[in-house]
Amino acid sequence: MVQKEKGPPAVASEQPKRRGRPRAYEPDVALGKALDLFRTQGFAATSLDDLSEATGMNRPSLYGAFGDKRELYIKSYQRYRDEARASMTEIFREEMPLRQRLEGIFACALNIYLSGEAGPRGCFTVVTAASEAVSDPDIRAMVLEGLSELDKAFANCFRRAKEKGELPDSADPTVLAQLASATVHSIAIRSRARVSRKELEAIVRGAIDMMVGLESSRRPGEG
Repeated sequence: MVQKEKGPPAVASEQPKRRGRPRAYEPDVALGKALDLFRTQGFAATSLDDLSEATGMNRPSLYGAFGDKRELYIKSYQRYRDEARASMTEIFREEMPLRQRLEGIFACALNIYLSGEAGPRGCFTVVTAASEAVSDPDIRAMVLEGLSELDKAFANCFRRAKEKGELPDSADPTVLAQLASATVHSIAIRSRARVSRKELEAIVRGAIDMMVGLESSRRPGEG
C-alpha cells in the first residue's frame, strides 16, 4: 500500500501579524468633527460625551490623541484659523481693483459664516473664542493675534490701492482696515443670528461704498 505524500503544512498567512490595536479613527477627520461641534455649541456647552459621540472616539482615545477638552478646543480653533486664512490668502495677494478685492474677501467670509449642516455658525473667533478669551490667556492671545492679522491684511490692501491712485491722498489705510475688520465681525454675528445672505450682502455693499468711495465705483460717463 502506497502512502500519499503529505504536502507542506498549511500556512495561515505569510504576512506578519499586526501588533497592537489598529487605530479606529483618522485624527484629521476627528478634529474636523470636534471643530464643527465647538463652532456650533461653544466650549462650555460641549461635553466630553458630545465630543466622543461626534468623533466616534471614547474618552481615553480623545485624551490620547488631543489632550483634555481645552487642548482639543485650542487645536480646533487653530484648525479653523488655518482653513480661513487659506481660503482668503489668494484674494489678498492677487492684483485686482480694490472694490473687486473687497467684494471677494467679504464673499469668502460669508461662505464660511453661513456654512453648517444645522444652520449658519458664524465666526469661531467672534462667536465662541472671544468669550473664552476673557478667562483664558492662551485663547486670548490667539484671538488678538487673529484680529491683528486681519487688520494688517486689510491695511496692506488699502495701502496698495492708495499707491495706485484708487484712494485719495487723505485716505488712512489703518482706519479703513479697522472699518473693514469691523464689517467682517458684524456679518459674522448677524449670520449666526440667521440674518439672510441677501441682507448681509447689502451691508457689505454699503460698507464697501463707504470705504472705497461711491465715485470710484462709477464708470466713465455715468452721472
